[in-house]
Amino acid sequence: MFKNAFTLIICLIAVTSMTAQVEPQPIIHPDEAQKVRENGPIMQFETTVVDYGTIVKNADPVRTVSFTNVGKEPLIITNAKGSCGCTVPTWPKEPIMPGESSVIEVRYATNRLGKINKTIRITTNEGTQPHTLKVVGNILDTEEEESVPKSEPSMLSGGGN
Repeated sequence: MFKNAFTLIICLIAVTSMTAQVEPQPIIHPDEAQKVRENGPIMQFETTVVDYGTIVKNADPVRTVSFTNVGKEPLIITNAKGSCGCTVPTWPKEPIMPGESSVIEVRYATNRLGKINKTIRITTNEGTQPHTLKVVGNILDTEEEESVPKSEPSMLSGGGN
C-alpha cells in the first residue's frame, strides 16, 4: 500500500512539473523594436568580417575589430562567444558611452591548418538579436613560393655528363 501511494505521489509531481506553464514572452512589433533601438545604444562595426588573409602556421593569432556606439545610451557588451574553442574574443567590460569607440580582440588558434570559417556572437544591451562577426582566412604550413619550378639537370644547363 505504501509503495503504491509513494509511486502515485512521484507520478503526480512528475506530471505537474511537465505541465507547468511557462510565462509567454511579450510579442514586440517590429516598429516597437526599432523604437527601442533608436532611443538606446546602437553598436556599429567598422566591419563585421575579421579577415586573417593567407597566413602561415603559428602566425600572429590576434586581430581586432572596431565598433562605435552611435546610440543615445551607454552600450554594454554582456557576452561574446566564438563558434568553437579555437576562436576566443575579448571585449571591453566597461560601458561604451554614446559616440565612443572601442575594439573587440579576436584570438584564433593559428596552429590549425586550412581554411578559417568561424563566427563570433556578440550580445549587448541593445535589445535586438546578437551581432555576428565572421572570422575567415587560410592557414598554410609554409609560405607558398611563387617561382618558376625547379628544372632537372640537363646537358644545356651543365648538369649532365
